[in-house]
Amino acid sequence: MFFASDNWAGAHPNIAQRLFAESGGFAAAYGTSDLDQKIEAKFAEIFERDVAVFFVATGTAANSLALASVQKPGGISFCHPEAHVAEDECGAPDFFSGARLATVEGVLGKIDPKALTTKVARFPQDALHHGRAAAVTITQATEIGTVYSPAEIDAIAAVCKANGLPLHMDGARFANALVALGVSAAEMTWKRGVDILSFGGTKNGCWCAEAIVFFNPDQAKEMHFIRKRAAQLFSKSRFIAAQFDGYFEGGLWLDLARHSNRMADRLRAGIERAAAARLAWPTASNEVFAIISKSAAKTAEDKGAKFYEWPIPESQPELVSGNETLIRLVTSFATTDDDVTGFLACLA
Repeated sequence: MFFASDNWAGAHPNIAQRLFAESGGFAAAYGTSDLDQKIEAKFAEIFERDVAVFFVATGTAANSLALASVQKPGGISFCHPEAHVAEDECGAPDFFSGARLATVEGVLGKIDPKALTTKVARFPQDALHHGRAAAVTITQATEIGTVYSPAEIDAIAAVCKANGLPLHMDGARFANALVALGVSAAEMTWKRGVDILSFGGTKNGCWCAEAIVFFNPDQAKEMHFIRKRAAQLFSKSRFIAAQFDGYFEGGLWLDLARHSNRMADRLRAGIERAAAARLAWPTASNEVFAIISKSAAKTAEDKGAKFYEWPIPESQPELVSGNETLIRLVTSFATTDDDVTGFLACLA
């Protein structure tokens, strides 16, 4: 019953096999192999337009370098207070871009467009002492398991367009959000006004495969140098390409996301029926946040369940009583029905 994180899951066998198959022989280095070019073309097919693609090792690298590519001296990037770039990347976006992050509130982990408009106005382009607005980044799916609807992305993009700011999407769980919405990759990104995407594969069955995708290749000219300087240009990049090859083949990436979301749906439904638990807030991806009794939590842990105790939101101290705890459960492609059934039995 491993619900601590989808990072705990291994690699899907099809992806592992594709990586192994590529391990022999010779291929051109530094992103110039036939396989690299094949996967770049596949990204263009998935997003229904020409794109520029840059493989990197981690989601932190993808987010940091994407934001670095659009920064300016004194630049400010705007994000939600709970965004991964603000909470869990050790200042890497600031370090690689030389810019600062400014947080913008919003319910359920999503930036409020009106609050964004107000916050951006505090940093006009001639704000020499305070700094100037440079970019906006949203997380899809969010850090608390919710998903921006296309209309919500439209509203954020409209603020960006009105202020001449590029919009970046942190897609560490991109596939989970995509299948939750039931839209195409294009409809969730550039057709909504997203300029740059951090495309994640590691949380959804890959070994170590992330990509930065520019929907206007002309904006990506400096990224070659930014990635190299950040030590993210792999000489044997075909091994990242091989993972994506297995990931995309036959729509596997979407099937894996559907499975993990479906396991989360089972958890959500079971928690709603349980006497010793309740959902903390509605989620739509593969993350579930639940308030359970401390005795049920101990029972689950004693039976081998792995999950994280989650900090109680400062704005909602009344969410949890003295004999309860707030936990996060994350499902993955490797989660089984038995895992879910076993955990729910602990709540009976």
